[in-house]
Amino acid sequence: MKIAIGCDHGGIVLKPAIVQLLNQRGIEVEDFGCYDDSSVDYPDYGAAVARKVASGECDKGILMCGTGIGISIAANKFKGVRAGVCHDEFTARMIAEHNDANIIALGGRIVSPEQAAKMVAVWLDTPFGGGRHAGRVAKIKAIEDENFK
Repeated sequence: MKIAIGCDHGGIVLKPAIVQLLNQRGIEVEDFGCYDDSSVDYPDYGAAVARKVASGECDKGILMCGTGIGISIAANKFKGVRAGVCHDEFTARMIAEHNDANIIALGGRIVSPEQAAKMVAVWLDTPFGGGRHAGRVAKIKAIEDENFK
């Protein structure tokens, strides 16, 4: 498995714990920055990660900004990307099981690095539930087909 990761200055605090978790699991990481706490623009990092996930070059993506919200909005502008913001292990499980999210978005001003690593682990370990959820994800794909030309 190959995971794209990216963050802005608000999410940089979470990245070391998440990269450590991925390394421990033997997951290949492609890091798109940022690399310090200098102010940067989250759409740049959200787009870089989403582009790799949408193209299939990376299997999944992890994004971090101050809240996870802005960077997920940028990522969701790419066809085929389903980025979900998580604030706890329950929401991490739900974006995997119900939404088949291929990108998790986290907030460095919302959760601790330890909490973020736990959420990523839950997201990675939770399979998509299929069933009634597959129909809903199919509707999302239909909306994308209609609106992304």
